Amino acid sequence: MSDPLRRVAVVGSGNWGSTIAKIVGTNITKFNTFENEIRMYVYEEMVDGRKLTDIINQEHENVKYLPGHKFPPNVVAYPDVIEAVKDADILLFILPHQFVERTCHAIKSHVKKTAFAVSFSKGFYVSKDKSVDLLSTVISRLLEIPCYVLMGANIASEVAAGKFCEATIGSRNYEHGQLVKGLIQTDEFRLVIKPDTEVIEVLGALKNIVAVAAGFSDGLGFGDNTKAAVIRLGLKEMVKFCEEFFPGHHPQIFLESCGVADLVTTCYGGRNRKVAAAFVKTGKDIKTLEEEMLNGQKLQGPDAAAEVQEWLKEKGQANKFPLFVAVHEICERRLEPKALIDALRHHPEFW
Repeated sequence: MSDPLRRVAVVGSGNWGSTIAKIVGTNITKFNTFENEIRMYVYEEMVDGRKLTDIINQEHENVKYLPGHKFPPNVVAYPDVIEAVKDADILLFILPHQFVERTCHAIKSHVKKTAFAVSFSKGFYVSKDKSVDLLSTVISRLLEIPCYVLMGANIASEVAAGKFCEATIGSRNYEHGQLVKGLIQTDEFRLVIKPDTEVIEVLGALKNIVAVAAGFSDGLGFGDNTKAAVIRLGLKEMVKFCEEFFPGHHPQIFLESCGVADLVTTCYGGRNRKVAAAFVKTGKDIKTLEEEMLNGQKLQGPDAAAEVQEWLKEKGQANKFPLFVAVHEICERRLEPKALIDALRHHPEFW
């Protein structure tokens, strides 16, 4: 008797979740060991008087979050997350990090104990007692399954359009890492596996904080020299954070797509940079701009800055990360945006 076919579920359907579902739906046909159907959990909402799940299943397009890109017909939208993950062997978590814990609690009694997860979510988890943890750790602990990560310089619309890019898979399990690579890699989306899950995930969260700083710089009217300084000093703080709290990683990890490449593309092309620039120019608060500019998508940088602030306070290390701290204080309106330049000018790098 042959082994049962394995199943893949995509938990999340924003622009990045929809992009990954599109890729996996196409790639899955290369395997004879997987179910053809890719179940994608979609938070139900109305779009022009119709349910978004109905639109996706009838027209094979996420018209709100990834317009202009068609899903293969084997990608099926489910409004019930429990139904979406039922019998899944691989769970791809592609949610705004604010929703990860809630979703895990909802599905934890319905997840196979032999399954594993991959987190694409960029951010930290802050508990009610203000302790801070990695999202992959939270997913693994709540679901009692292994959780790996995928991070990189990946603007979703460009990946969906087939423009060349790359990403980094963090997995210490060779077999699982190869499975993820086979499901997601294409000729134009190349993946490298590294056994360094924690640092790869941390870099994916921290670069959004630096991107907010880059947006502040743009909004203030500074040029490319200043943005280059923001990126360099931001990268120094990213490296220091990893060295301080996640020692033992290979230093070359910062040269992977999850490191400097993701940082640069986010500081020039990401939503965090765009909203942060508008924050300076318009004087509106972050939440208002998120609602006005992102079409339902969630901003990661300001929340990540708040989470890192909690982490640094807990460790008594805030004075070593002035750029991270300045971004948080500016987002909370306790400092004016121009305070970013003071943080750069007096950075410990120049002492």
